[in-house]
Amino acid sequence: MEKITAIREKLSGTDSWEPWMDDLEQDERKAVQKLLGSWKRKQAQREQLLEAHNGKRQFDASFKRQKTCLVAGIDEAGRGPLAGPVVTAAVILPDDCPTLIGLDDSKKISKVKRDALAEEIRRIAVSYAVHIQPPEEIDRLNIYQATKISMAQAALALDPAPDILLADAMQLDTGIPCESIIKGDAKSLAIAAASILAKTGRDAIMDAYAADYPEFGFDQHAGYGTKQHIEALNKYGPTPIHRRTFEPIKGIFAEMEQLKANC
Repeated sequence: MEKITAIREKLSGTDSWEPWMDDLEQDERKAVQKLLGSWKRKQAQREQLLEAHNGKRQFDASFKRQKTCLVAGIDEAGRGPLAGPVVTAAVILPDDCPTLIGLDDSKKISKVKRDALAEEIRRIAVSYAVHIQPPEEIDRLNIYQATKISMAQAALALDPAPDILLADAMQLDTGIPCESIIKGDAKSLAIAAASILAKTGRDAIMDAYAADYPEFGFDQHAGYGTKQHIEALNKYGPTPIHRRTFEPIKGIFAEMEQLKANC
């Protein structure tokens, strides 16, 4: 009778059902059945990920007028926070990218996996570009326009240039045909890749700001309006990276101006 350790090693080395595994189903040892059950669940999960991956690839391919067309996915990170930039990314992926199986909306993936995926996306992409829209521009333009312009800048920085843009819930005016895709990071592999680059790029910026303004903890909340962030705002006041047109920062500045007027 084969030892449990040997069975575990053999199972870990295969991703498909093999004839010798028929005997495992008849093996009455609980440890063997546990190993086999775990293997089956892992393969079922992999099949689901592969199916989702192929579905997203086919979605992107459906926008190609001909096989050689280049499809770019575009997404953003940071529209909602009270501080820091909006970061947008544009990505053109190769037709075949099996190393990105499991790629999904950046918010559904752990930080460790996001960082690993970002490195792989940069390695295999036909082209990618990241654009940073600072808080000053967000205040000057408004968040919607600032994001739209940033997305367009990322798209125009791609080399080679894409034949069509798939933007997550945004219609872009770049001279390149564009499709606005609602919940695009769940449908398109290219948009999901852009989501990863935008999210990891912005997180790195906010981690750096955390060193400049340690009392705010930007590495923990990335500038979003958490209880910790609001408490720090009330205690220390806004920093240069806070968005002056966003509440409660707008109200804080109004109070400061009122105090000056009364002096």
